[in-house]
Amino acid sequence: MDIGYLTKLGANAKSRKLFSLFDDEMRSEKYSLSAAGLFLDYAKHNITDDELSGLFTLAKQATLADKISAQFSGEQLNNTEQRSVLHTVLRASDDVKKSVLGEQAQVVIDTEAKMAKIVDDVQSGNVRSVTGEKFTDILAIGIGGSYYGVKVALSALVPYHQPGLKAHVLANVDGDAAQEKFAKLNANTTLVVVISKTFTTQETLLNATIVKQWMLNANSDNNSSKDIISQHWYAVSTNIAAATAFGINADNILPMWDWVGGRFSLWSAVGLPLALVIGNQHFNDLKAGAFAMDQHFQQAPFEQNMPVIMAMLGIWNRNGLGYPSLAILPYNHALRALPGYLQQTDMESNGKSVDNNGNTLNYLTAPVVFGQEGTNGQHAFMQLMHQSADIIPTDFILSLAPTSEHLANHDALVANCFAQSEALMQGKTLAQAEAELRSSGASETEVTRVASHKTMKGNTPSNTLLMQQLDPQSLGAVLALYEHKIFVQGVIWQVNSYDQWGVELGKQLGKEVLNVMAKPMSDIESETLSSSSLALIRRYKNNLVQR
Repeated sequence: MDIGYLTKLGANAKSRKLFSLFDDEMRSEKYSLSAAGLFLDYAKHNITDDELSGLFTLAKQATLADKISAQFSGEQLNNTEQRSVLHTVLRASDDVKKSVLGEQAQVVIDTEAKMAKIVDDVQSGNVRSVTGEKFTDILAIGIGGSYYGVKVALSALVPYHQPGLKAHVLANVDGDAAQEKFAKLNANTTLVVVISKTFTTQETLLNATIVKQWMLNANSDNNSSKDIISQHWYAVSTNIAAATAFGINADNILPMWDWVGGRFSLWSAVGLPLALVIGNQHFNDLKAGAFAMDQHFQQAPFEQNMPVIMAMLGIWNRNGLGYPSLAILPYNHALRALPGYLQQTDMESNGKSVDNNGNTLNYLTAPVVFGQEGTNGQHAFMQLMHQSADIIPTDFILSLAPTSEHLANHDALVANCFAQSEALMQGKTLAQAEAELRSSGASETEVTRVASHKTMKGNTPSNTLLMQQLDPQSLGAVLALYEHKIFVQGVIWQVNSYDQWGVELGKQLGKEVLNVMAKPMSDIESETLSSSSLALIRRYKNNLVQR
């Protein structure tokens, strides 16, 4: 079986009603499993036993088991950059680190110990601000993979934040984003963590520069700028020279490694802002949850393997049934940042059109990922999901235990989550809409006028992913689950899930645009940029003159 064959196989599935598959009374039991503290119900997918078996055959033909072993052992799966993909080793034991990393393991172990000491020193007050006060706020500056993981975990784990410390993240280069942070912060008690592998990322350096100036301008005790930056600033980077040139004390710089991709780097020193706020034990619990999912992924047979099942169902929906999108709907306010995080991890990883050898693919890869916290999405884009002609597969994510004391609200939240997955699957036929109107006393004229507007197509597949409660361990398991799902899909699609050259093009052209903008109006020319972009630059510069 190949991916192209899935399109033919999917034609049969598209002609049937998903709800009819529940004639099998055992379907819910057969199409669900537990792993690493999570429970997955995938019964609401338009797929049969034979079709699912065919997907597992496809995985075996792609030598998925060998690829999984290759990743965890450190082979160079990132072939274009000739790098290993070993973020998973960061949540493994020291013995595993030594086995996989060899001599470099000790550097990783020492870095983790140094990071843990920083966390303990800041939380205990052993490390204080230049004014002698305890730090009250942590400001993390980064973008992309240096931002999303930290953001999603900070918002998800608010109940685990330590008293007296607040966390903030700054990514957007728009100066308004920085101003918004300044209004909430006291420069004398703010600790800054700059996260940039190369320490050359434009947005991060611009933001770091204005934060630095803000902090120095706020100094009223005549402390030297060197002392202020030395005591208040930390960095996570491979470019020690650039970070120290910025003024950051070399002892306050934690390393990154080229075998950890940005969007998979939360488990490294990139997680320092998170660890500072939730503490070392909870940060270790986060890694423990991810490690439990790693173990399941490596050991479970495909037919009982949660990441593999989710990945193959995604392949089925994308290539067999031709659905272009994936909605991520966490029914937890604390997980509101998760859709944005998964947009990056999924689309930046597998949004490719050539295979590992550079050959053009004859099938589509990553879906368009979007989403919002429930129940807000029900009153926004879910209208389209119910009544447009497009079918949008959906992941519903929910913790069974509430994190607030408002139990009636949580009951309503859970009910809405379960009801939406059912409604997307069942839909409403014209006959059902007509019967509903008649039972409400509507006239036949009214029935004829309104019934078709109340129909819903149904047949929308979904996963329901449950955790007992949202805590560091379950969050770690969820993040690792999606990491592995994306990896499996990359293997099946035969793409490199770990480079992102499309992102690099935007950076290159951004530099060119800035260079052109710096020229006098009479010299606004470029061999690289289109006449459209040059006209926009002139309009921008004209506006500056008029101000």
